[in-house]
Amino acid sequence: MSGKALVTGGAGFIGSHLVDRLVDDDWEVLAVDDLSTGHLDRLADARRLGSVHFHQLDIRTDEFRQAVRRFEPDVIHHLAAQSGVRPSVEDPMFDAEVNVLGTLNVQLAATEAGTQRIVFASSGGAMFGEVPRKPAAEDYPALPDSPYGISKKIVEDYFRYFEQHSGIDYVILALGNVYGPRQDPHGEAGVVAIFSRLMLDGRRPVINGDGEQARDYVFVEDIVDAFARAGEIGGPIRLNIGTGIPTTVNELYGHIARAAGYDGSPEHGPAKDGDLNRSVINAAAAKKHLGWEPWTDLETGIAKTVDSFRE
Repeated sequence: MSGKALVTGGAGFIGSHLVDRLVDDDWEVLAVDDLSTGHLDRLADARRLGSVHFHQLDIRTDEFRQAVRRFEPDVIHHLAAQSGVRPSVEDPMFDAEVNVLGTLNVQLAATEAGTQRIVFASSGGAMFGEVPRKPAAEDYPALPDSPYGISKKIVEDYFRYFEQHSGIDYVILALGNVYGPRQDPHGEAGVVAIFSRLMLDGRRPVINGDGEQARDYVFVEDIVDAFARAGEIGGPIRLNIGTGIPTTVNELYGHIARAAGYDGSPEHGPAKDGDLNRSVINAAAAKKHLGWEPWTDLETGIAKTVDSFRE
């Protein structure tokens, strides 16, 4: 399948990789980004190689809806978001404006433009909260403990509403901890990017708490493969996109240090309030529905990420 795809957050970390993939798959792409955290230069190769358009727009605006109506996308990949847990705690109103009202505006725009399907980036970690035992499947109780997680949970009902009343198909992808080239090493999220940059600069990273917090790290190229498949196969469905493999921060530190050639020991700071001890998700349903698997092992993905920062 190919056609016209719109990517919100298209100049962001995951969004720009997805634009590259869609170009490879012969889609005509409209990337929309307000550039508050995105960078236009991430789209340079895609714009040179494929049919890629760009609009600097806020997804909450009427201008965004006008752009969607003009482009008439077959599929919308919705990745634009307020994506930090702590910023959502500090300003839950802004989080809701972007993640709830912004997503609602995307859904209204899709209705007006006759869009067939929306693929939405949700969060496997923030949605489920603490997952103390085996990896969480889609039916695990969703008990988010941050405004960010709550906003991701709320919009699922809107997707069901628009599917029932406007016929817009949807796939909600609940992502693990995504890492890879182009991730911002200066933001709140992205410990792989942060540690990679510090180690390559010869600076000592800080691990919050004892470093035994376990996460499910997924390479960005595997993530965009899930989006590409979801855009073609459809739903309506919510799917976890993760490896099911818990990796502690201490283990992650060791992988990054070896790839970066860094032999220093970490500094340990105080644990962060609200930091989850364990967040790992089960992606068996994604394999069944999309034929998706996490192809990139952690060591290979980290090596590629560190090399990208080195370059």
